[in-house]
Amino acid sequence: MPIPDDDTTLAGAGRIIADRYRLESRLGGGAMGTVWSAIDELLRRPVAVKEVRLPPGMPEEEAAELRERALREARAIAVVTHPNVVTLYDVAREAGEPFVVMELVPSQSLAAVLDEHGPLDDHQLALIADGVASALEAAHRAGIVHRDVKPGNVLIGDDGRIKLSDFGISRNISEQTITRTGIMLGTPAFIAPEIASGDGVTASADLWGLGATLFAAAEGRPPYDAGDDPVATVTEVVRGPVPSSARPGPVGEVIAGLMVKDPAERMSLTEVRRRMRHLMPEPGARPFAMLLDPEAPTVRVRRPAQSVPRRQETEREPAPAPLASDPGVLPFMLKDPPPAARRRSPLAATALGLASVVVFTLALAGGFAAARTLAGDTVLPVPPAQRPAPELVPVRLDTQHSSDSGTGAFEITVAENWAVFQGEHDELTNSKAVSFVSPDGRREVAVERFGGFFRGGHDVDDYLAALPEMAAGSKGLFTLHSDVAEPAGAGERRLNYTSVEVPLTGGQGRLSRSTVARLIPSGDDLWLVRVTVPAEAAAKGQELFDTVVPTFRRFS
Repeated sequence: MPIPDDDTTLAGAGRIIADRYRLESRLGGGAMGTVWSAIDELLRRPVAVKEVRLPPGMPEEEAAELRERALREARAIAVVTHPNVVTLYDVAREAGEPFVVMELVPSQSLAAVLDEHGPLDDHQLALIADGVASALEAAHRAGIVHRDVKPGNVLIGDDGRIKLSDFGISRNISEQTITRTGIMLGTPAFIAPEIASGDGVTASADLWGLGATLFAAAEGRPPYDAGDDPVATVTEVVRGPVPSSARPGPVGEVIAGLMVKDPAERMSLTEVRRRMRHLMPEPGARPFAMLLDPEAPTVRVRRPAQSVPRRQETEREPAPAPLASDPGVLPFMLKDPPPAARRRSPLAATALGLASVVVFTLALAGGFAAARTLAGDTVLPVPPAQRPAPELVPVRLDTQHSSDSGTGAFEITVAENWAVFQGEHDELTNSKAVSFVSPDGRREVAVERFGGFFRGGHDVDDYLAALPEMAAGSKGLFTLHSDVAEPAGAGERRLNYTSVEVPLTGGQGRLSRSTVARLIPSGDDLWLVRVTVPAEAAAKGQELFDTVVPTFRRFS
């Protein structure tokens, strides 16, 4: 379904996507895609939502390819779990269109940092090289080739973390290419020569991209720049000499080792990290502290005020994300906010003129398959009625807080296709929660352990006193329907309550939920096992509780 303009788009500030993701503000985007800052109303954490926007009159074949490219990115990130890669949370569907829900990273792109501050020093370059190389190692192990490594797709977090983003044109080496035969995707100034010349794509293409990115970061300009002529730039990449960095030492050696036209002769990612190791900043150092000043345009994560342990609002895992510096013709890429008017550097000119992903039609023949599958299931969710009932399987995980010496191992039986989220909390007592969330986001089974709860002088009444704000927020409504002793366990209690939460964004909608929970004292610890569903489905929630909670077991 085409989404012609901002006035008629499916998305918009205050809109809830798939009954779960409330859009807050537009982070960036272009003609084909928009990225929104949003709140996951179920887990109460900030997320980034990428929306495909299709211009009116676009042929259905091209629209299908655009949707497929968004889903390709989702598939690529779904199989890559790594701290240097933005995390995929969900692929939601609204009116038939896909919305990719991802980690929201408070950050600036490397392209924006270079445009504002110029070349980086060796310690900063080492951090960039190590982070991107580590991310690419994880992607390559999963069979994913990024194909568009460039400064605009490298994010520098407020805390100094490096994240590789935008797998929108990535390719699993086991799949056919998304594009018609002869179409080349990539950013001209950073594209590998073999991709530019139409040869086969291997993981070595990302080695060139890393080298070209480090070249730009070391020199303050792209390795190739033919003005605003992308064809001339690609010709220079294929036929021209490889530029040399003037940076001495390991940085220059790594750039030279990566930017080799023969893919087989390029330096390995392991060797890149080995050579950069002694240049890495000391623990606790902030090599980008001066770059990421408070006035710089960054994506900020709003955190609500807290006074008690809030299971969901304090969710820090992972801190969530933008996806790219310039969306060009691809959907879902974050565009850096424009700086104040001034003369642009060569890198900035390239980012505006060439950094959008350019499609070069080298041949007219070929075909395109719009439907792809992952592990036998379509990535774009089908309506629930079309899905078979998922199998219930036992899952064994751990709720041990990182600062807790006690054991937190447990087992519980849940549906095998439910997503798993984990988070640590440090208020009242240290706790760790594990949430299992249904694909439609409407049902949640959660296990939380408050380690040393009773040893710290607390009792169950302290938890009950904090529960209304934890469940409904400071402005919400909370009703405890029952609090009864469980006959099977010493000191165990079953709670049944309803919470009505005012949306974090201040909208008119209210979220009414029904929860059945079991409180389980165990030595010095307090365990919580609960089921939460929409209030109108309270009876179903009770059935789920009676099915799942009896399977819960702790391990000492």
